[in-house]
Amino acid sequence: MNANLVKAANEVVPSQQILVNMLSRRVRQLVLGHRPLVEHPVGLREADIALMEIISGKLTYESTFGEKAAALAAAAASVVVPFPATGKSAKKAA
Repeated sequence: MNANLVKAANEVVPSQQILVNMLSRRVRQLVLGHRPLVEHPVGLREADIALMEIISGKLTYESTFGEKAAALAAAAASVVVPFPATGKSAKKAA
């Protein structure tokens, strides 16, 4: 990987953990045959292509921090509905 591209991508995505996850997922996609979202010179590796995509703003991320707590609070506030009875009685084993 090109160190200059890593520095530029780190300015776009300040969290290293998020950057690594974005990069690894996109490299996996490129290796599997997905088309690059940016023009690149011939012979450039997948990681550098993914970094160029992040720098150019073609790849973004969305933080879900705090959404789990809100979802749990909403689930706790919801009313529990009992499972409806079918009306059939279970047969006893002989």
